[in-house]
Amino acid sequence: MARQRKTDGAAVRITTAEVSREEDIAARQRRYLLSMSLRSACFVGAVVAALAGLTWLWPFLIACAIVLPYIAVVLANVATTRREGFELRGAPGSHPELPSGGGHRD
Repeated sequence: MARQRKTDGAAVRITTAEVSREEDIAARQRRYLLSMSLRSACFVGAVVAALAGLTWLWPFLIACAIVLPYIAVVLANVATTRREGFELRGAPGSHPELPSGGGHRD
């Protein structure tokens, strides 16, 4: 079943149009993959730091590895939106109209 879109009669500007669903999902997947790769690097770094005897570094890296999945899920669920930040030149009502000429001068 096709989704029906709400239309209020206003034209959609190309700068505020939503990206395609495929592009949005691909961007979310990239953000999630990056966050989870960073989490894996933190975990591996914590093991290496613990084996190297860096007692101040490994707890920090473990804390990052614990917190990053939450951040990754939150970032993956954020939809890409565009906001209208300007008015178009030449938009209806942006220029005052000339008064109608009641009489014609020669």
